[in-house]
Amino acid sequence: MNIVFDLGGVIFRWQPDAIIRHTVRDPEAQGLVRTEIFEHSDWIELDRGAISIEQAIARGASRTGLPREDIERIFREVPRFLTPMQETIDLIHSLRKTNCRLFVLSNMHLASIIYLEQQHQIWDLFDGTVISSRIQMVKPEIEIYKYLLATWELEATETVFVDDRDENLEAAASIGIHSIKFVNASQCRRHLSRFLSF
Repeated sequence: MNIVFDLGGVIFRWQPDAIIRHTVRDPEAQGLVRTEIFEHSDWIELDRGAISIEQAIARGASRTGLPREDIERIFREVPRFLTPMQETIDLIHSLRKTNCRLFVLSNMHLASIIYLEQQHQIWDLFDGTVISSRIQMVKPEIEIYKYLLATWELEATETVFVDDRDENLEAAASIGIHSIKFVNASQCRRHLSRFLSF
């Protein structure tokens, strides 16, 4: 069996609200940052690798009317707020002792994944990784799931995808990949036990 994990919200905490509270004091500006930075389509294009972080900052400053240095600070803080979820990492260590293969499939822009690779020693737990910004594809587009399967020679019916977002899971399921919606590590472990003993 192949087990594929998302990163943000599954292995590392994804905390946009905490980033906003930490970097922006004014409530009105906080709302602008939420809608015009984290919820804007530019965020997906940054994850896709279609725009640079410098472009994202410039466009974000233009949309919000906030000083460029404030937007730069927000983007600079994003990687640091991706903190490890130790219970998930413990689960992955348990899975590593079985005969299953482990992979990562994540939407993430380059600055964040480079930071995580430098700061955390977990990457040798995985047989392979697929990061959106490195291949110019994003979830929930079907192409990224097909890329995962083709690159690592995986059969969809022998693969389980763990993610915290419904739209990403539905896309995976549409091509035959089993899916588990991540709530917490213990719940994920229970669902994985349907597919393998560990």
